[in-house]
Amino acid sequence: MVSVEELLQPDKAPLLGVALAVVALAVGTIYFVSTRKPKPCLDPENWKKFKLVQRTQLSHNVAKFRFALPTPTSVLGLPIGQHISCQGKDAEGEEVLKPYTPTTLDSDVGYFDLVIKMYPLGRMSHHFRKLQEGEYLAVKGPKGRFKYQPGQVRAFGMLAGGSGITPMFQVTRAILENPKDKTNVYLIYGNVTYEDILLKDELDSLMKNYPGRFRVYHVLNQPPEGWTGGVGFVSKEMIQTHCPAPASDIQILRCGPPPMNKAMANHLDELGYTKEMQFQF
Repeated sequence: MVSVEELLQPDKAPLLGVALAVVALAVGTIYFVSTRKPKPCLDPENWKKFKLVQRTQLSHNVAKFRFALPTPTSVLGLPIGQHISCQGKDAEGEEVLKPYTPTTLDSDVGYFDLVIKMYPLGRMSHHFRKLQEGEYLAVKGPKGRFKYQPGQVRAFGMLAGGSGITPMFQVTRAILENPKDKTNVYLIYGNVTYEDILLKDELDSLMKNYPGRFRVYHVLNQPPEGWTGGVGFVSKEMIQTHCPAPASDIQILRCGPPPMNKAMANHLDELGYTKEMQFQF
């Protein structure tokens, strides 16, 4: 092995050049590998299957499904606010497709989570009720019209109903967990009963960790005794009170059952929010 002192001798200059070139190549390779983004696992044209590795029952009709990605460092590759299509079979054995938004981000490497509310007569709900750990789910994506860049608006107002919370939660997490993004988020979340509130612990945690930047106003159609939140359906007055006022640098997102989406669109129009200020998932 040639020592550093020998390499510095005049007659060893060519060896020094080779050694330095090798070192530079090695450093460059390490930097490229460390900074290169992992290849997304999703394919927008072809179905890909992912193994269910953990199923956690959250309530009588809600469960969290965790699916493994090919390696512990793999990322799903889902842009903020977009969704995936899931393929399954209903009670009659017929194929059914339905869009879902994972509650995880690409910063959650090696897996992705779906929080699913299973309805008694839901065709895809049947598939998820039967899905057991070790089985596979066929997925295609990403899909969706929503495009987000950090700081593109000063604040988001969010109007969610039931399972419509999942895209809101994903966007909120992406904003709050990015130290360079100073966007504020104001969420109004409507449900029938207290037990129907999805991701409540996670929402509470975000409010605690990001005070002043994230606020949630819960609205229940059938509230329990002593409830201090909103009662009934999300109203125009609630939007005025708990969402940012119309402005060119704010946007209102909405996602819920069709009747709610229609009612919210009417409220927003009447309050002076332009079409450019509104987005429906």
